[in-house]
Amino acid sequence: MNAEDLLNVCPVIPVVVLRDADHAVPLARALVAGGLPAVEVTLRTPAALEAIKRIAAEVPEAVVGAGTVVTAAQAAQAAGAGARFLVSPGCTDTLRRAMTDTGLPFLAGVSSASEAMALLEHGITAMKFFPAQAAGGPAYLKALAGPLPQVRFCPTGGITPQTAPDYLALPNVGCVGGSWLAPEEAMRAGAWDRIRQLARQAAALR
Repeated sequence: MNAEDLLNVCPVIPVVVLRDADHAVPLARALVAGGLPAVEVTLRTPAALEAIKRIAAEVPEAVVGAGTVVTAAQAAQAAGAGARFLVSPGCTDTLRRAMTDTGLPFLAGVSSASEAMALLEHGITAMKFFPAQAAGGPAYLKALAGPLPQVRFCPTGGITPQTAPDYLALPNVGCVGGSWLAPEEAMRAGAWDRIRQLARQAAALR
C-alpha cells in the first residue's frame, strides 16, 4: 500500500484518541464491522503505542496507523509498534525524511499552497489538509485543485457527518478524517454497537 492507496481505503478514516489500550481491539473490530477498516490512533496519550500494537496483532483486517506524528522518534516508534501508515499535522524536512525512512505510506499535513508545493518537490502527491475547517474548508480545497491538480488530500480537523459530503464531492479529496466515530464516552461505556453504527453511516457517505 502506498499513500495514494490509503486515500482509497474508505471514505472516512476514524481519528481516535485512546486513553485505555484495552479499548483498542474492540474499537477496531467495531469500526471494521461497520465498513471502515482504516483507523488512525493519535499519539496524544501514553496508551497510543500499546493500542497500535494490540490492533496490529489482534485485528489483522484493520489498517491501523499512527496520527499526530510530530517527531522523527515518534515515526520510528509507530513503525515499530506495527502501524501501517503515518499521519502528521504538519511537516518539516526532518520529519518528512524520518517518515520516508520507515518505508510506510504517510500523509503529511499541509494548510497552504506553498506547503503542498514543498512536498510535491519530493514527489509526494497524497497529503493531509489540516486543520480543514479552520484553514478554509471545501472552498479552499476547490481553489487548490486548479493550480495543483496532481495533489489529493485527506482533510481532517473540524469535519462532521454533515460537512463530510461537501469535502468528498471534491475531485482532489480522496477521504476525510473524522473524530466523531469514536466518542470517548461510548468507549468507556463499551458501546461498541453504537460505534459500529456510526462507522456504517460514515462508510455510506461516498
